[in-house]
Amino acid sequence: MVTTWLALGGIAAAADLGYGAPAATYAEPAKPTWIATLGLEGRMESEFVGGDTYTLRAAPIFGFRKAGTPEQFRAPRDGAGIALFETQQLKIGPNLKVRANRKESDSSALYGLGDVDWAVEVGGFVEYWWAPWMRTRAEVRQGFGGHHGVVADLSADAVVPITPALTLSGGPRISFATSKALEPYFGIDPWQSFWSGLPTYDAKGGLYSVGAGAQARYFWTPELATHVYVEYQRLMDSAADSPLVVYRGSPDQVTVGFGFTRAFTFQQFW
Repeated sequence: MVTTWLALGGIAAAADLGYGAPAATYAEPAKPTWIATLGLEGRMESEFVGGDTYTLRAAPIFGFRKAGTPEQFRAPRDGAGIALFETQQLKIGPNLKVRANRKESDSSALYGLGDVDWAVEVGGFVEYWWAPWMRTRAEVRQGFGGHHGVVADLSADAVVPITPALTLSGGPRISFATSKALEPYFGIDPWQSFWSGLPTYDAKGGLYSVGAGAQARYFWTPELATHVYVEYQRLMDSAADSPLVVYRGSPDQVTVGFGFTRAFTFQQFW
């Protein structure tokens, strides 16, 4: 947004009375206006990563953009972020994703494996639009809390407006992770092996998963939208070979989600 400065000044002489005109004054610059997008999403997903039983979970949706900029496309697996550098085709900025905790009590398949804390992944993203209908995106994040590894997500989406209100999108996904990112979820140490009955296992970094996703989004008004999506993820290599996945789960992970968002306009208050 371009901020306009407006200066008003004037000098009047009153020689006989010896009074001067008021000092030059100016109006405060208008503060930028932002749009906050808030929403809620329900997801039918596996009880734990690598599991073969499913549960329904809720997740918040949030985002910010400057007023006057177009509504940003968001794929279901995108982390939260804001573009600090932006052109018509390229966006670069910080990125955040939260991974839910895993409790031993969540599933009988996790008996003896203990709990894994919530993980916060912080990093950055690069997004490039090759055409008005084709987006690619890369995210790299460092984990804190539940894991301390590095995760990289790559995706491509064809974004096709069917009507002014309805947009369909979809494309492939691929993820990589270091051993420190995989070990808490797929590794089994001797103590866990004793209590769970599963063989010990060290999860190694590398290719984590491949998959694809599709989404439909509908704007009921310029501010209110709903969306539905499905994401398929196939665990690969070390994650797929974990005894937890082999004996008590599945490498095939499916997520089905439905949610709504509402946009709110506000003036910058800082």
